[in-house]
Amino acid sequence: MLARSGQLALLQRLLRQFPVVAVIGARQVGKSTLARALVQRTGARATFFDLEDPRVLARLDAPMMALEGLTGLVVLDEIQRRPDLFPVLRVLADRPRRPARFLVLGSASPPLLRQSSETLAGRIAYHELSGFDLSEVRPRALGRLWLRGGFPISFTARTEAASFLWRRQFIATFIEREIADLELRLSPAVIGRFWNMLAHYHGQTWNAAELARAFGVSEKTVGSYLEFLVATFVAFRLPPWHENIGKREVKAPKIYLSDSGLLHAMLGVGTRDDLLGHPKRGASWEGFAIAQVTSRLGAQPRECFFWGLHSGAELDLLVVRGRARLGFEVKHTDAPAVTPSMRSVLDNLRLSHLYVIHAGEETFSLAPKITALPLGRVWTDLGELR
Repeated sequence: MLARSGQLALLQRLLRQFPVVAVIGARQVGKSTLARALVQRTGARATFFDLEDPRVLARLDAPMMALEGLTGLVVLDEIQRRPDLFPVLRVLADRPRRPARFLVLGSASPPLLRQSSETLAGRIAYHELSGFDLSEVRPRALGRLWLRGGFPISFTARTEAASFLWRRQFIATFIEREIADLELRLSPAVIGRFWNMLAHYHGQTWNAAELARAFGVSEKTVGSYLEFLVATFVAFRLPPWHENIGKREVKAPKIYLSDSGLLHAMLGVGTRDDLLGHPKRGASWEGFAIAQVTSRLGAQPRECFFWGLHSGAELDLLVVRGRARLGFEVKHTDAPAVTPSMRSVLDNLRLSHLYVIHAGEETFSLAPKITALPLGRVWTDLGELR
C-alpha cells in the first residue's frame, strides 16, 4: 500500500482540534487502512470497532457501557450501520479533559452527515477520502492512475487484467450492499442499469427528462437514483455557474463518475490501447483532470462549478474562492491552443487566470492570463488559490 502521508498529517491536525473526526468515502477507498496507519504512525492507544462484525454489534448493544471507559483513540468503522451512536458520542465528547477521541469511518454521506450534524455540531470535523491522486503516486504512473482509477486495490494490482477484474467485481457487489446498509427501498437491478447508463453520460449535462423516459419513471424518481450514487461517492455533480451577462447560460449540472477506473470498467475499457481508441476518451480525461485539480487546490464542492452558454462557449471547471476565480479547460492533446471560447470565458467571467490542462509534458504561456499546464505537473506548477 502506498503511503498517504498527506492524509495522515491532516487527520492528526483534525484530531488535535476536534473530539470527533469523520472520514467518509466510498467502500474500499482505504479508510480502515488509513486509520490503522495513523495509529501505527502516532503510537497512540487505540480501540477498533468494526460495525460489520456481529460480535462487535452485540458488544455495542449497551454503547455507553462499551465506550465510556475507553481512552486514547476509538475507531468506529462503518458508522452508517449504527447512526444511533452519535448521541452517545456527543455525551462522551463533552467530558472534561476528553480522555478519548473518536475517529468514525463511513461510506455513505447523507445519513452520516445528517445524524452527526444534529448531535455533534461544533464537536466534529469531516474529511472526505478519495482514491489515490497524483500527489501519492510516481509522476510516470499518471497513465496507470487514469486507466485503473484511484481505488488502492485496483491501482496496485499486479496486472491490468487483475485490476479490471477487481473493478468489475466491485461494481457487481457494491449497490446491493449499500442499499442493504442504508435500508433503502431501491431495486439493485434498476440502480445497476442506471449506473451503467450514467457511465455513457459521463461529462454531459444532466437531462432528467431523457433518463426518466429511458427508465419509464418520473424525473423525481430518476433523480433519486442519482442521489444514491452521489451519496455513496461513486458519482458527482458539477453545478453550473450563473453570471449576470445577459446571455443564455446552461443551468443543469454536469454529471461524472467519481473514479475513472470504475468508469472504464463499465465501458469495457481494460487496456490503455482500448482507452485511447474509445469515443469517451476525452470525457474520461476531463473528469480525471477535474478530480486532480480540485484535489490539488483543496477545493470544496461549494467552490467548484462549470460554466456554459447555449451558444457554445464553455468552461470545464471554475473554482471560486473569495475574489479569486481560476478557470480550467481540459484538452486531451499535447499541443493546446487558444480558442474563441477561451477568450469569451476570460471576458465574461473575469477570471484571475485560465489554465489549459493538457496531456503533454511542458508548462508554457499561451496568451496573457492563459497558461498551458500538463496534468502531470498540476501538483508542482499550479499555484495556490487565494
